[in-house]
Amino acid sequence: MQPTTDRLVLRPWTAAEVGAVLDGTGSAHWADDFPADGDRVIASLFDDNPAWLGEHGHRLIIERDSGLVVGSIGLFWPPHEGTLEIGYGIVPSRRGRGYAPEATLALAEFALGAPSVHTVSATVELSNPSSVRVLEKAGFRRWTTDENTARFRLTHPDAGNPR
Repeated sequence: MQPTTDRLVLRPWTAAEVGAVLDGTGSAHWADDFPADGDRVIASLFDDNPAWLGEHGHRLIIERDSGLVVGSIGLFWPPHEGTLEIGYGIVPSRRGRGYAPEATLALAEFALGAPSVHTVSATVELSNPSSVRVLEKAGFRRWTTDENTARFRLTHPDAGNPR
């Protein structure tokens, strides 16, 4: 199954896409400013983390209207004690359209459907208020804050934890 929204498709990376990001060749199916630095970092880690390319791993964010890849989002599989970390990024040319919270909620709900997952979490730098707003708009709740970061989570309604 592949998570979708009215405006976005979230589908796994292909090996060819990973290779194109790593060697900088690009694709006609990518927004002009894809990949961002974070996408390059994730692509470089797939060899050491093959589960990230599985059913509950990392995905490309595709804008339905244009068919272009406009970012990436991922679950850092496998879960640890029922919790998965999520990360996301939208290219600058598509920011401000609500894609990041839309994709984040869709992938988090998908992850919470896995039998071994009851919580999806994210850690954000407090110096990145846009990322904090993404999580709040996606329904995540702040659960801890330290000097530089805040941790947010979304829990399965049956998990018995505060959402």
